[in-house]
Amino acid sequence: MLKPNPEYIEELIHVVGSAPYPSHMSMRLAAIDIDSAEIVLEAGPCHLQPFGIVHGGVLATLIDTATFWAVFMRIPEEAGLVNIDLKLNYLKPVVCGRLTAEGCAIRSGKSISYAEARVLGADGALLAHGTSTLMTLPGKGLKLKARKFVAEH
Repeated sequence: MLKPNPEYIEELIHVVGSAPYPSHMSMRLAAIDIDSAEIVLEAGPCHLQPFGIVHGGVLATLIDTATFWAVFMRIPEEAGLVNIDLKLNYLKPVVCGRLTAEGCAIRSGKSISYAEARVLGADGALLAHGTSTLMTLPGKGLKLKARKFVAEH
């Protein structure tokens, strides 16, 4: 039986955290496992639209990112992943504070996967929900030193 390699997870979180877009958005990959991921974003003034609430694109980014990483551990190491469909519902306005997106893989296939995510406020309130269809891209994987999985004893 295989289990996620903690060294791979640590390296992946570092690589994702060092990428320009997550850094620009003030978001980070907080946790990842097979079929799940957690993304955290500290919403501040730079995330607000003119009416003083967090822009919907920020919540869409969180859902897109959480669904992506929820599926990621099931694809081959040499493959990448791209979102081909994103559907979401905004349920409550957000002003600021910690936002947590919890992603969950619903179906992981060889070429097409399907996942959902929910965005929660610091108080645990459900702010947005969405689903995503993702396509595996052979030959576009991350070049990490550690292997994705290790044998479980």
